[in-house]
Amino acid sequence: MRFGIVTFPGSNSDIDAYQTVVDGIGEEAVMLWHKGHDLGGADVLILPGGFAYGDYLRAGAIARFSPIMREVRAFADGGGRVLAICNGFQIACEAGLLPGALVRNAGLKFLGRSVRVRVESTGTAFTNAYAPGQVLRLPIAHGEGRFVADQQVIEELEGEGRVVMRYVDAAGDPAPEGNPNGSMHNIAGIINAAGNVFGLMPHPERAADALLGAPDGLPMFESLVARVAA
Repeated sequence: MRFGIVTFPGSNSDIDAYQTVVDGIGEEAVMLWHKGHDLGGADVLILPGGFAYGDYLRAGAIARFSPIMREVRAFADGGGRVLAICNGFQIACEAGLLPGALVRNAGLKFLGRSVRVRVESTGTAFTNAYAPGQVLRLPIAHGEGRFVADQQVIEELEGEGRVVMRYVDAAGDPAPEGNPNGSMHNIAGIINAAGNVFGLMPHPERAADALLGAPDGLPMFESLVARVAA
């Protein structure tokens, strides 16, 4: 199985994603430059974290116009799985692959720390290796991670079970103190209506090595392998 990892100017988690795929789950990965139009035969695409184009204008606003995004959209429209992490989530929202938007954190400060997120849905291609309600520890590193959307979109996401991960406190509850950036409904990750594009602000690729005491992100990649292989 082959993962295609898109690199934009300013991406900084593309290598983390590459190492997780190659070393963590033993699959093949290919790096895809943002100016190209060849997806390299990828079975899954990853839009990685970072600061594409320096986050000028707003996070993801310029990257959505990169040449390769035409192929990414066609891939997604054809049912291909796309994992959009942090800056990738921002790009996916800007490009219309996912609804809503990511705006400045409620505290107007950049946040870089570990947070708790609860797995709300295990029926997706990205989370089937987790247990329902499982609480994960994943790192965040963002200044524009507050998920917002109009009320109709929020109701659709909640009603259709498309909120895949939610920020929670130490007790596993979606309380305000567990919400690092002020996201509506404590939303940490959502999936599109077709179920093949998943965006989240926490970094699973930075929590994928048990030797470093951070294994909670690895099952996300194992989930993809199990579903795509099936």
